[in-house]
Amino acid sequence: MSKSDKKSELRGPFEQGDLFESQSEAGWETAGGTSRIAKRAELLSRLQEQRTLTVGIMDKISDYGSLGRAFQEVRRNQGAGGVDGVTLAMYEQDLTVQLTGLHDQLRQGNYRADAVRLVEIPKPNGGTRRLGIPTIEDRVVQQSLLNALQPIYDPYFSEYSYGFRPGRSAHQAIERAAGYVLGGKTWVVDIDLKSFFDEINHDRLMSRLNKAISDKSVLKLIRNYLRAGLMQDGLVRQRLSGTPQGGPLSPLLSNIVLDELDRELEVRGLSFARYADDCNIFVSSKRSAERVMSSLIQFIEEKLKLKVNREKSGVRRCDQVKFLGHTIEQNGKIRIADASVDRLKFKIREVTKRNRGLSLEQIIAQVNRINQGWAVYYRRCNTWLSTFRDLDRWIRKRLRCYALKQHQRRYATYRFLRSLGVVEYQAWNAVMYYSWWPMANYRPVMKAMGLQWFAEQGLRSIVVIQAGKS
Repeated sequence: MSKSDKKSELRGPFEQGDLFESQSEAGWETAGGTSRIAKRAELLSRLQEQRTLTVGIMDKISDYGSLGRAFQEVRRNQGAGGVDGVTLAMYEQDLTVQLTGLHDQLRQGNYRADAVRLVEIPKPNGGTRRLGIPTIEDRVVQQSLLNALQPIYDPYFSEYSYGFRPGRSAHQAIERAAGYVLGGKTWVVDIDLKSFFDEINHDRLMSRLNKAISDKSVLKLIRNYLRAGLMQDGLVRQRLSGTPQGGPLSPLLSNIVLDELDRELEVRGLSFARYADDCNIFVSSKRSAERVMSSLIQFIEEKLKLKVNREKSGVRRCDQVKFLGHTIEQNGKIRIADASVDRLKFKIREVTKRNRGLSLEQIIAQVNRINQGWAVYYRRCNTWLSTFRDLDRWIRKRLRCYALKQHQRRYATYRFLRSLGVVEYQAWNAVMYYSWWPMANYRPVMKAMGLQWFAEQGLRSIVVIQAGKS
């Protein structure tokens, strides 16, 4: 036996496999030169084609028809007004005049974006999500920009990128991730970009846009949006970085920024799926995952000028990771992530607060909308389906408690329970010895206000919606 054979035998099958993976997944350091040259040539060709397609594209963006279509899309998406207080209804009242003025300003190059109204949305797990609400007029211009630029950029984006792209969805990203896991890549490099939309480097983004867009007036307009201030509590402050979520153009700009990350991952031969700033990389061993994690953090922070949240990032087994609200088990099955269940409960608690003063019918209508959207989004889940049944039971308890509290006084509640068929002594026991939440869990009350009763009230079951996959 040769020395090399003895050495391989001593290493054992696991370490040999890890070495092979090291060469295939991190081989970009030595064998990736040819791949990088090919990618560079492809990039130059793509940029040349994009520059050709964007010659004089401002004429298309500022066209009356383009602006009219953009307004229709803005109206369809709804949303509140911006810092000028102008609502969609107000803007539409004199739409022809508004679009004519917009057309003239864009053609003459003197259009200026207003400040963005900053809104902070509370998260279920604490903290807030920052949304920037542009004015209606700015949203129309951004939408027209998006409509013109998306067809030029989108065909060149990575096939592993799924966020904010026509014909692509979160479900496709999840299914691709499940395919990686089913193929044995059960370790995940889970990198969380810290306040991604707020940290995008303006100069770097404009440099990338400048390579593909030949129309200088379009570049000037985008720079104008990036520099627009943020208004919070009546004060406007200058924005030095970022493109706040809330404007129609922000998703495309985010994909342009992160396309560079996609290309880097492709050159390295890594298996990944990305939806906006949520990107998971799948590998076969913890050792390789840690190596990939270390080098990617360096690339993201030094090359892309973005910040990695080290507290939330890490190397984990696939069944310990939340990807787009889902968790993939080691057998490739998909379940709802624990955090997603918590988020749903947070929403339901907000809707079913007992001091809202709405009728039970109105509350059920709101719950139905949440249930419908939630069940449809998680329709790809094919394991731990008992979670849906548990949530249905919990929602009924919340609604049962709301319905009981509506009667407020003991005797009124007693009469309500008797009308539902609860026997006399059990109805008295309920109102005399139980507060609202325990009363909602009292067996005779649960039986009287059970599945059939709630179905009669119009409540839609998550289990039924999810089972129908519609």
